[in-house]
Amino acid sequence: MALVNEHFLKLPDNYLFADVAKKVNAFKVSHPNANVVSLGIGDVTQPLCPAVTEAMHRAVDEMTTPEGFHGYGPEQGYPFLRETIIKHDFLPRGIHLDPSEIFVNDGAKSDTGNIQELVRWDNSIGVTDPIYPVYIDSNVMIGRAGEIKDGRWSNVIYMPCTAENHFIPQLPNHRVDIIYLCYPNNPTGTVLSKEELRKWVNYALKNDTLIFYDAAYEAYIQDPDIPHSIYEIKGARKVAIEFHSYSKTAGFTGVRCGYTVVPKEVTASTLDGKRVALNPLWYRRQCTKFNGTSYISQRAAEAIYTPEGKEQVKKAIAYYMDNARTMRSTLTSLGLKVFGGENAPYIWLKTPKGEDSWRFFEQMLYNAHVVCTPGVGFGPSGQGYVRLTAFGSHEDCAEAMERLKKWI
Repeated sequence: MALVNEHFLKLPDNYLFADVAKKVNAFKVSHPNANVVSLGIGDVTQPLCPAVTEAMHRAVDEMTTPEGFHGYGPEQGYPFLRETIIKHDFLPRGIHLDPSEIFVNDGAKSDTGNIQELVRWDNSIGVTDPIYPVYIDSNVMIGRAGEIKDGRWSNVIYMPCTAENHFIPQLPNHRVDIIYLCYPNNPTGTVLSKEELRKWVNYALKNDTLIFYDAAYEAYIQDPDIPHSIYEIKGARKVAIEFHSYSKTAGFTGVRCGYTVVPKEVTASTLDGKRVALNPLWYRRQCTKFNGTSYISQRAAEAIYTPEGKEQVKKAIAYYMDNARTMRSTLTSLGLKVFGGENAPYIWLKTPKGEDSWRFFEQMLYNAHVVCTPGVGFGPSGQGYVRLTAFGSHEDCAEAMERLKKWI
């Protein structure tokens, strides 16, 4: 008989955002006349910019001709996009990459979950806490996380990020095999300075640690002193794999495109001490399990790097950051403790009087008809916080803030 992968059975019954949706839908059924404003799920609302849609139309037109038709593309991505990524995302920051180190994907979520296939199931992992759920859940599925008790996985090293430590994770006091970092951070909206990020790279170099670095929100960084890539730090090419996404940068949540950087220098070890480069292993994995991102999506991604595309994407990001400023200003004026929202599209709100995250979520929903995301869903240190996103319209954001003023 076929035996199930029992590690899947260890996962909580529902994914965080599915739980939120279920509770919101239940509220709508019992309150059919309520106008609910969502500041919860992090999907974008602004349409694709003209440069992107024009590129997609051209690509579709190409596909209608025998000479312009594209079937299966390179699993690693078309050269035109990989070369454009290097030219615009890395060279201006003094980072030199080879096109063979860029892997175009269908969004960062896929690769951040799949990348752990490259390393043994018994590696130790460390995560900042709170954390994007995919990092841990994908490790649970392979059996690396251990057992869950009181919201913590037994084989996961948690590095708390709270107001008390200014949301700066502390280096582990012992060796950890793999560490997940996400900056600007989802869910807290906070960032790391170059000095702090350098500590992690140095730790990884000293301890032979592999860093999985999620830079999905780097385009939202406003402070010129905050790094956009871990490769801005000397030595990072030897220890870090980096993930990028166009989902929130250019509204590609429905288009699906991003990329992963796997430098040729980054390696892992066999049990007998042999060093193995991870770049060719990831290429082999992609060739086996991935047929490549669509030609149309890649042409769309290429268009955001044109002069017109850059300006249009910049305008969309500014739109969302205006929402973030509105939320920060309003919530702060109400006497609430607010974090993030300055270099990221997320607001991390401390609940009044230490209220339980889910309890505050329900109070906000039922009293103000506004949806947030309970912080505890992102990890133990998220208890007593909720996440708000800036991805709504100006009108919805303003309406939500007015409601919160009246309620609070």
